[in-house]
Amino acid sequence: MSKWAWYVNRLKAMNLQEVIWRLEQKKIQMKEKRRFSGCKVAVSSFRFNKALEKLRFDCDALGIYFGNRNYSVNTSIHLLGGYDYNYYKKDWAAGFQTKNCWYDEFSYYLNYKQRDDIGDARTNWELNRHFQFALLAKDYFVSGDRQYADSLEELFIDWNEKNSFLHGISWTSAMEIAIRCIQWTIALSFLQKKGDILYGELMENMETGIVNMTDYLCNHYSRFSSANNHLLVEAAAIALSGFVFHHQAWQKLAVGILSEELPKQNYKDGVNKELSLHYQTFGMEAYGIVGCCMLHNGVCLPDGWKEWLGRMCEFVSHCCWCEQAVCEFGDNDEGKIVDLVGEHTDHYNYVLQLLSLVLGMRYHSFEKVTENVGWWFSSESIDRIKSLPIYDNSRSRCFSEGGNSFLRSSDGSILIGIDHAALGFGTIAAHGHADALSFQILKDGKRIFIDPGTYIYHCQIEERNIFRRTDHHNTVMVNGEEQSQVLGAFLWGKKAETKLLSYSFQEDVDELMASVTGLCSVVHTRTFRFGRSEGVLLINDRFDKDCDWTASFVIAKDYELSVSDRRVTCDAFTLESCEGEIRIEDIFVSEQYGIKEKSKVIRIRSHSKSNDIKISINLL
Repeated sequence: MSKWAWYVNRLKAMNLQEVIWRLEQKKIQMKEKRRFSGCKVAVSSFRFNKALEKLRFDCDALGIYFGNRNYSVNTSIHLLGGYDYNYYKKDWAAGFQTKNCWYDEFSYYLNYKQRDDIGDARTNWELNRHFQFALLAKDYFVSGDRQYADSLEELFIDWNEKNSFLHGISWTSAMEIAIRCIQWTIALSFLQKKGDILYGELMENMETGIVNMTDYLCNHYSRFSSANNHLLVEAAAIALSGFVFHHQAWQKLAVGILSEELPKQNYKDGVNKELSLHYQTFGMEAYGIVGCCMLHNGVCLPDGWKEWLGRMCEFVSHCCWCEQAVCEFGDNDEGKIVDLVGEHTDHYNYVLQLLSLVLGMRYHSFEKVTENVGWWFSSESIDRIKSLPIYDNSRSRCFSEGGNSFLRSSDGSILIGIDHAALGFGTIAAHGHADALSFQILKDGKRIFIDPGTYIYHCQIEERNIFRRTDHHNTVMVNGEEQSQVLGAFLWGKKAETKLLSYSFQEDVDELMASVTGLCSVVHTRTFRFGRSEGVLLINDRFDKDCDWTASFVIAKDYELSVSDRRVTCDAFTLESCEGEIRIEDIFVSEQYGIKEKSKVIRIRSHSKSNDIKISINLL
């Protein structure tokens, strides 16, 4: 698709209010261009807004539990795509996927989308989010070893020298600025609490940078069709700054945004409208850290937060198999807001623990407390939560409004996730996949039938599209057409219509029926019937007219499959089809962002109006 065609389609997705707002943003950007484009300055050099010169940082207002004794000492952060942090730690403009680097030009005019000649901006942003700053400050706080603070100071000076305000890739997204602002806030809290005068200049410059970034966010936070998880993270950064600087205007703005967005961005049954489990917990983390800060400062959670966030926790809990594995649909770019560990962490367990403590309701066993949580809450607070009854997710449940259902076997060993949801949030449905009526199966925490993952965002557009395609998911492609129309890496045109027709969850049998009408206008109705005791899933696909169809079943890595007539067998399951030709094909899946690996997909092809599929999960 040409650049101009994308702009036309993107404009069609906007309403008049959004167009006006974006024009107003352009005016602000022009003023900033006149001020900063020809005069490169570090964000930490001086306070750009003189009205904010008197603000002073208060580390005790953030809510960090400085008495935590359950900590690690780690100097490396996890980079997406398996890249070595120690190799790239000062390579702020690295393209990663290529040897080329991002240009040091004014950020508003830096084209970072689909740059195969440079790389994936999301990979670069992970380095520039500065989790390493907070990590090194924590290391220094707990150990007293100045090598960690010296390393932080060295990185801080180097980054500010090479990343002038509003120049380069690290300034192209308000959400990236927000996450970086939060890391500086956490780092400064540890440094200030330690109170070493040797790092007085570092702390003063860091304080200045936080004020400037927060002021910038107040003028540039996301709105309209882009106001999704980005807005929540931006508001979280503003809120934390509001508390640590005791600046009421920032607190009021941020908490107001977060309160307003809860009913806008979520269905009443607790499913986030982006229809991506990862982005749901990403947004929940924003509420969690702000809620922690509010409670620490004696501020009650706003009306509705407990109810909305509680229902969201219930949904996440049902997505999980014994806190070890999850069914997740839609995009996952491994985004996070706080990481004081430095390793590839389990975001879902962390967020359920964080929200349990903020809400005073137990949604997690807390058998293993994540270190991040230990820096927000005392061991006494955690023990009080552990004494409460845990939310029971052992039964099957349909989230009818949000569009996901979860079936569980009688012994709890099998979890089946079913997607009968809309494509995604708002007019652009940015993080949705064309996966209506797809399903996933986990057995004893091991993935069997899987979602293929996300792989990549801002380069290799064909790869981005492949991982969103209908035939890359455990559903049916009709007449060779996608369910929904792809118009860009984060933009959809005509969308499939999905309906939940019925469901019944009984003691022995769960049954659910839903339909989808895609681009070819054929109505595909799929019925799931799950024998909870024997571990047998029956799938019936019906079409309202004769059509060519291909049913796909994406299999997790390392399973050896064999085909005989209309039967596929392996050590985990047996799949039988009453119709069509069965073939095993190679496919790529992505369990971690930026990494793809070979696996297998079962394809069943035919021309008919119906098919019955029997999947038996081995219970031994």
